[in-house]
Amino acid sequence: MNGRRLLYLVVAAMAGYTGILTAQAIKVWPGLAPGSEHWTQKEKTFENTPVGTVVMNVVTPTLTPYLPERSKATGTGVIIAPGGAFVALTVGLEGKEAAEWLRAHGIAAFLLKYRTVEKLQEGIPEMDMDTAGRYGIADGIQALKVVRQHATEWGISPDRIGFLGFSAGAMVAAGAVLQADSANRPNFAALIYGAPFGVIPPIPAKLPPLFMAWAQDDRVALDPVVRFRDALVAAGQLPEIHVFSAGGHGFGMRKQGTSSDYWIDELLYWLKANRLA
Repeated sequence: MNGRRLLYLVVAAMAGYTGILTAQAIKVWPGLAPGSEHWTQKEKTFENTPVGTVVMNVVTPTLTPYLPERSKATGTGVIIAPGGAFVALTVGLEGKEAAEWLRAHGIAAFLLKYRTVEKLQEGIPEMDMDTAGRYGIADGIQALKVVRQHATEWGISPDRIGFLGFSAGAMVAAGAVLQADSANRPNFAALIYGAPFGVIPPIPAKLPPLFMAWAQDDRVALDPVVRFRDALVAAGQLPEIHVFSAGGHGFGMRKQGTSSDYWIDELLYWLKANRLA
């Protein structure tokens, strides 16, 4: 029995497992994450911010499983990548809350805490998003491999594993979708008010099903999101598009009394229509 399987069973036993389990975080890489071996920043967690729990200075990427009751399980798994401009991760509003919602609807969720660059100044720093995002994208691609490797023990189908990314996390999801190795791409992906924020990579043929959602009053990501949508369409792709009249940027699981409050319901309808959940 391998170590990860043993850890899973021990945590389940301690929790009095009845089919619902939030396991301990699992490392995405078997050793140090490649490319950041010499990072020295210390990870920090901030509670009760205006956007909920936020994590910064992530050096060791992890996955935290949120597994549904066996009687409700659909066999679908979704890796969730929160946003935060690659200097932070909004693991509450765009992470745990979405994971809990998906789990309640029979979908196994896996919260990805991917690497973020060290924040050395106030506000959102000016930086090359392609450089800053490459670590998270590598972590996302590796996370897909980990989830597929453990699909049987987590009760999911290896050909029904998707990606849900918010803002910068949507760039992580897009990187996994657009990677050259088609066999390692997710089986579907949902990009919420985010896209490649730097140079748009080449769009391969025959991408997996894509879902995109954003608000028209998004003052942060509207231009790159629309640009990516246009690039997909020009390449012959037909993503599912949901554009809300209001909601701003970073609405996540927040209820604001706008139509964007129901984006995750639309995502579930889309998954069911495509027989992915």
